[in-house]
Amino acid sequence: MASTVWKGHLSFGLVSFPVKLYSAARGESIHFNQLHKTDGSRVRQVLYCAAEEKPISRDEIVKGYEYEKDRYVVIDDADIKKVAPPTAKVMEILEFVKAAEVDPIYFETSYYMAPEEAGEKPYALLFDALKKTGYLGIAKLAMHNREHIVVLRPGDKGVMLHTMFYTHEIRAVDEFRTDLTLVKDKELTLAISLIEALVADFEPQKYTDTYRDNILQMVEAKKHGDVVVEIPAPHREKVVDILDALKASLAAVKKPAASAETLEGSKEAAAPKKRKARG
Repeated sequence: MASTVWKGHLSFGLVSFPVKLYSAARGESIHFNQLHKTDGSRVRQVLYCAAEEKPISRDEIVKGYEYEKDRYVVIDDADIKKVAPPTAKVMEILEFVKAAEVDPIYFETSYYMAPEEAGEKPYALLFDALKKTGYLGIAKLAMHNREHIVVLRPGDKGVMLHTMFYTHEIRAVDEFRTDLTLVKDKELTLAISLIEALVADFEPQKYTDTYRDNILQMVEAKKHGDVVVEIPAPHREKVVDILDALKASLAAVKKPAASAETLEGSKEAAAPKKRKARG
């Protein structure tokens, strides 16, 4: 199981029980190291003191908060612990809201919330109550030097916790609007038909990061001295009439065999080709 990122008590009215949080997900991407171009050796960053004009070690570093230009207050971990709010140890449910009222734009990071042994019964009670009522719990939690508003919701097997962005952190985009007067009835009918033709069960395991896979294939090809073949750019016709484009899209969806053949062809084109051995 993943390492615990927070331990404390969940307060639900007069009921309080111990819980712990685990990270529910983490992003994966390809990371490259910086190398010296001339000899291929790894380049490392050096901590440098601008005032003394010399490199320094990590044990000489302290935290500082800049309150004016080039003026700092030094803060250590003991100072931070002194001002930690009660929510650093006790997560209190403030209220319950309807799930449909919470816009997903507010969701930040996801965690699994698990009970400690002494809290298994009240945890199960809360989980079951959330499932049956359809409500989400809103609570406050302090971790990583910040107090979060969090959402508690029932997952498949237990309670999920999501930290939320505060309102002032959501970017207001005044020009983000939709002019529905531009939509014609025939176009809407075809658009709905296209959506319904593409309806499927949500199976997240079938989605993969093609960019990451292609880079890993490229790395393998270069390791073995193979030629890296450029993936052909997708060809898309310029949309002149949206009605015609919708009709053509519907026609294409009704030909899965042809689409599968095209997909296989794309995979073959993307595969690295080996160099021919010299005679």
